[in-house]
This record gives sequence, C-alpha cells and structure tokens, in this order.
Amino acid sequence: MKLLHLKALTSAELHTVLVRRLGELPPSLRRSLTWDQGTEMAKHLEIATDTGARVYFCDAASPWQRGMNENTNGLRQYFAKSTNLAVHSPRDLARVEDELNRRPRMTLGNRSPAELFNQLLSSENHPTL
Repeated sequence: MKLLHLKALTSAELHTVLVRRLGELPPSLRRSLTWDQGTEMAKHLEIATDTGARVYFCDAASPWQRGMNENTNGLRQYFAKSTNLAVHSPRDLARVEDELNRRPRMTLGNRSPAELFNQLLSSENHPTL
C-alpha cells in the first residue's frame, strides 16, 4: 500500500505525486490502478501514459470494486473519517504506511504485505501479476 501526501487536492498535484511514487515500483508491478470517482483524477490519461499503468474507475456506489481500500478504511485508528489530512506530515503518512504494510493478515497466511512484496521483489522468477 502506498499513501500519498498531497500539498493540494488537485489533479496536477496528484499526477505529480502518483507518477513519482509509482515510478518507485518495477514496471511489472504497476500495470493497473483502480480509482474511485473523483475530480482529482482528471489527469488520468496523463497518469496512464507516464506510468504505463491502465487506469480503471469504479462504478458509483460500488465499494467492493476497491476491496483493499475499503478493508483499509475499516482501520480507522489512524485517520477518522472526514479527517483533514493536511494536518499530517509526509512523515506521519510514511509511518502509517509502514505499519499497515507490516501488519500480518489472515488472508495472507498471517504474513504481512511487506513480507510478501519483498519476497516477490527478491525472487528471480517473479510472476507477472
């Protein structure tokens, strides 16, 4: 999971930050991006071009199409719904991102997403996802 710190909720800011963060991943791991409805994705064509990832939009009122996001939203211990995220620093978001990625998940056989991600990156024959 990647959390993005935005200075402003604009499509230009999201484009800049998202392209930078996705650029940290190998191309085989940035094949698609599923997004909710929102004006911040106005530059979705540029994001797709600049990252090589196909951008998909969820249908309105269909949260199951964003399963990981909805599951993570249930972990409101970090940020209550409707929290003004502008009061949190990039360092705050990095700490939360790290904690969430290191938290073991039952669905992953009690392994953490970080553990499996690192295993995938270090394997010589990592599969195409």
